[in-house]
Amino acid sequence: MPKKIKKGAKTGGKATILTGRLEVTRSGMGFVMVEGYDRDILVKRDRIHTALDGDEVKVEVSTSSAGRRPEGEIIEVVRRKQSEFTGRVEVHPHFAFLVPDSEKMSVDIYIPLHLLAGARDGDSAVARVVEWTGKTKNPVGEIVTVLTNESVNEQAMQSMLIENGFPLHFPDDVLEEAARFPEGVAKDEVKKRKDMRGTLTVTIDPVDAKDFDDAISFKALKGGYYEVGVHIADVSYYMQPGDALDKEAYKRATSVYLPDRVLPMLPERLSNELCSLRPKEDKYTFSAVFVVNKQGKVKEHWIGRTVIHSDRRFAYEDVQEIIEGADGDYAKEIHLLNGMAQSIRAERFKKGAINFSSQEVRFKLDENARPIGIVVKESKEAHQLIEEFMLLANRTIAEYVGGIRFKDKPVPFPYRVHDVPDEDKLRLFTSFASNYGVRFDLSSADSIARSFNKMLASVQGKPEQHVLEQLGIRTMAKAVYSTENIGHYGLGFEHYCHFTSPIRRYPDVLVHRILQECLDNDIHPIKQLEAQCRHCSDQERRAMETERAANKYKQVEFMQEYVGDEFDAVISGVAAFGFWAETVEHKCEGMVSVHDLNDIDYFEFREQEYALVGRSTGVRFAMGDKVRVRVVSANLLKRQIDYTLAEMPVVKGKKRHVQPGRAEKNAKAKGKTKNNNQAKRKKR
Repeated sequence: MPKKIKKGAKTGGKATILTGRLEVTRSGMGFVMVEGYDRDILVKRDRIHTALDGDEVKVEVSTSSAGRRPEGEIIEVVRRKQSEFTGRVEVHPHFAFLVPDSEKMSVDIYIPLHLLAGARDGDSAVARVVEWTGKTKNPVGEIVTVLTNESVNEQAMQSMLIENGFPLHFPDDVLEEAARFPEGVAKDEVKKRKDMRGTLTVTIDPVDAKDFDDAISFKALKGGYYEVGVHIADVSYYMQPGDALDKEAYKRATSVYLPDRVLPMLPERLSNELCSLRPKEDKYTFSAVFVVNKQGKVKEHWIGRTVIHSDRRFAYEDVQEIIEGADGDYAKEIHLLNGMAQSIRAERFKKGAINFSSQEVRFKLDENARPIGIVVKESKEAHQLIEEFMLLANRTIAEYVGGIRFKDKPVPFPYRVHDVPDEDKLRLFTSFASNYGVRFDLSSADSIARSFNKMLASVQGKPEQHVLEQLGIRTMAKAVYSTENIGHYGLGFEHYCHFTSPIRRYPDVLVHRILQECLDNDIHPIKQLEAQCRHCSDQERRAMETERAANKYKQVEFMQEYVGDEFDAVISGVAAFGFWAETVEHKCEGMVSVHDLNDIDYFEFREQEYALVGRSTGVRFAMGDKVRVRVVSANLLKRQIDYTLAEMPVVKGKKRHVQPGRAEKNAKAKGKTKNNNQAKRKKR
């Protein structure tokens, strides 16, 4: 149960001190959210001191009367969400300042002249805060990047990363530490490991990947059995707890993938060189090696540190061609592995995993990072081959550690957990799904999973497939990291962790370290592991928000050249203020405002039906409906696309054309017309 802060609560004669995350409103008022407490702690502007929005802080709670929100004062910043800021440089005779772009950084950053790094008065730049003791009003910083001569895209991408707390550069001590490691493998270290360099080993990754953190090995055994090894880059060999590399990796907690770049968790020396399982190179790995039959049923397994030698680097497309019948290297082995993976996959769904289809939309970019088209990536058997063996390894590691006790208690471990769906969201969804003849059995978690799979199979290829899949996904809880193992509902696993991507995820590094301690029977529980899990979950969420913002930016940039054009679209979301529509051709989502719809009728939002319904005409705009839209505006600054309806749906056998709404009239007044954009495209 959530803990309530009682009036006058004391600890050792002092007011209660709690740790939580600070949120600052536009008015400057702060609220500290403390896990396990039912009310946020109010912090007035003059008691926030040097803390910033998103920081992890210690708050001294001083007052809490019955019916009133508890109040407090920030006494320490435990961890900064953001240490770098974009802004405008002001240079004075003896000092300089960076005036931050973000409203959430309320003070300017003092820049000593010798730390300007060539920035001049009026330049746009990125500054890193190097000192802020609280004794001075302004933090001290240094310029790390001058943006004035960078492209608009470069400035936008860097700003998105910085706003979400991801530093653009690695500190010098981190880079120096990474540079010290020698190439290759050492004889003394190899002796401590299982040597698998003589076993056929391949990597299968996206065509543009540079950090190969997993590999698959294959060997035929006697009696119809096979040895399949899942080999993962041994990042923990290079990165020791508490060193500069480790602290920086933990701070970032994840790599961030934007349309035109990757911001890595580890310096390139590790992520793309030493740890990357590149072909024809000996590499240190942490492995789960399975003895399986032709159907992928596991007879036995082995877990431990290894050294491998990748024989071939495959792209997913290469493997898919072989699966579909083309000739290629190791075709026999690939077909056997794929058969095993498909059997494992079928068994997983049979046991309760939910079979949501996955589709990834990426923009094709030109040499200047401008979007020129889209690529829709679907999960094919080549992807599933890798996915199933990675899932098998992750589950096996979690089951192994989950079965070990330390002082009669489970070993503290960062599980990857996924809770059952929220009851209210599920009830709303099942009511909507019943309109399509779909019935759900809500009597248990297992029956809900079976109902989802039955629904997904029954709507395959039907018009309602997309809307039911999308809404079904929205009912699901978010997977997070936690030491409390509640299982992974979506995968249908009682034990699950992330073991297979330590180059780009910090929880995987923690898993490797704890796993080795369990294998050595020398366990040293990590203090504050649950807090580390929360931090990694928060960073994952911020990375996803950054990626969504960057993808939206590219959508807007792409649609700038289509203002005035019309497209077929599908309604992808509904709210009281309008609906979102995603173009069928380009997968670009924009808003149709209810103000424009009100020129036709007064529309009411019906949440239970995911629809807007006209009070007089009865015209409905619901999730999944097809509409014809016209692009009204594409605002890069707001990262927003505005559509208006190009034509009304059929009403009583008639099709009515929509009159231009306010947004479209405003756009035309600015001269954004279809003919202008056609001319631009021809010029390009």
